[in-house]
Amino acid sequence: MNNDVVPVEIRELFHTPNGCAIFLGNTDKVFVIQVEQMMGQVISMFLSGAPKDRPLTHDLMLSMFRGFNITLERVVINDLKNSTYFARLILQEQNELGRKIIEIDARPSDCLALAAALKRPLFVSAPLFAHLEDMTETLQRIKENAEGQEGPEGES
Repeated sequence: MNNDVVPVEIRELFHTPNGCAIFLGNTDKVFVIQVEQMMGQVISMFLSGAPKDRPLTHDLMLSMFRGFNITLERVVINDLKNSTYFARLILQEQNELGRKIIEIDARPSDCLALAAALKRPLFVSAPLFAHLEDMTETLQRIKENAEGQEGPEGES
């Protein structure tokens, strides 16, 4: 893996009529990834620590990680082709034979869900980050509009 990466974090998550907009970024730039509605709900649940009645698919994956002594080291969003983002899970397996680093191609939405669940770092490849449109002002406008629509004591 190319180590030329930029750290980012999930800045905001907004449910939209067509899915969910996840704003990622740092103090330099913010960009948005669109995910399907259900994945947005899953990521939101992991971010908030909301209890679930039954384990979700990502909970099953986390149980398997624990069972095989695998840790999620980090997530790297590494490419954008035809408006589709690509990402990698960087996993570490530790057993009696030693330590092994494994990179797995995965949907960014799955990577974000697992990173949110485990509070693991997120990165974007530096070349990709340099080419992404800065959505900082758009995010700020959305937040200001949302605040302006709230009723008394933060109620909508």
